[in-house]
Amino acid sequence: MSPQRRIPAPLTRDEALTLSLSPTHRMMAADLYGDVPAAEPRRWRATVPGLTVVALGTLAAGFISDHYGAPLTLMALLLGLALNFLSSDARLEAGLVFASRTLLRWGIVLVGARVTLGQVADLGPEALLCIVAIVAVTIGTGLLAARLMGFDSAFGVLAGGAVAICGASAAMALSTTLGEKRVSEAQLTLVLIGIAAMSASAQVLYPIIAHLLMLSDLSAGFLMGASIHDVAQSIGAGYSFSEGAGQTSAIVKLTRVALLAPVLAIVAFVLTGRSAGAGRIGVPWFVVGFFLLAGVNSCGVLPALVSTVSVKAATALLAAAVTATAIRSPLPQLLEAGRKPLIVIGAATVVAFLLSLAAALFVIR
Repeated sequence: MSPQRRIPAPLTRDEALTLSLSPTHRMMAADLYGDVPAAEPRRWRATVPGLTVVALGTLAAGFISDHYGAPLTLMALLLGLALNFLSSDARLEAGLVFASRTLLRWGIVLVGARVTLGQVADLGPEALLCIVAIVAVTIGTGLLAARLMGFDSAFGVLAGGAVAICGASAAMALSTTLGEKRVSEAQLTLVLIGIAAMSASAQVLYPIIAHLLMLSDLSAGFLMGASIHDVAQSIGAGYSFSEGAGQTSAIVKLTRVALLAPVLAIVAFVLTGRSAGAGRIGVPWFVVGFFLLAGVNSCGVLPALVSTVSVKAATALLAAAVTATAIRSPLPQLLEAGRKPLIVIGAATVVAFLLSLAAALFVIR
């Protein structure tokens, strides 16, 4: 008697669906917890999860900033740090890197829409020379303080340049120019935290000091514009003193912003050009883009709507880059750094304030 043949049980609908898939898709269908390595996705698709997280965090920061008057950069930084636990998810890495690098570079280019050469020329040669001197000495103070605290020159340039020029925007631009081999994510985040705290304090304290010293609108506006780190807080402090001081503060601050591009070019040449080969200067493309957009804006051919959209887009892109950087930052290294990085930023801040105050009292009248 022949052995009885075993009739297989009918397949369930889920089993039939699984068998109809390709081998790769079968592995993905069985991978409930992300343990099976998936095929390499397209590059743009790999950035979507991380960019989604960055966009949501930046929008939340913008909402808080608009409704409660808090600085956008500070809110983006704090929300990014609150989301730092997501940095361990490999699926977000591509998007976070794209936001902290590519979006940052385009944001720097669009900052050029804030600046015109006419604004710089309106200050006059004395004020312009004072601004250049304040920026140079402040960066030098950052370098010296960094060396005294045991840091290298790159960190000194990062901290001093952020204080001297335009706060978080300058810090992000300088970190991109210096590269991750010279400036780590932890160091950049420390500078962003220090800049945010000291800029917020300066916005409150400097107008009070200007009132106590009975400075004129012109002198007070120069003091706010030449010493306060963040653009919005610098202009806000000026307008909190008076309308005239606010206008002067805006022009002085935007002149400092205009110095971002030459500073980046010098840093690229001095610190990175040496290893780029003989006769080759590694000026970043976004520095060239900054100059070009500022030049076009100075000619008056840029429509007002385009200029406004560019400024808003620059603000959004830089805030997104700050959010992504904070998410990627290694928090253990931040805690291990102690107070030394803040001392470097504080020293540069004090020097910038004293030099600006001296210029406001004895040069700008």
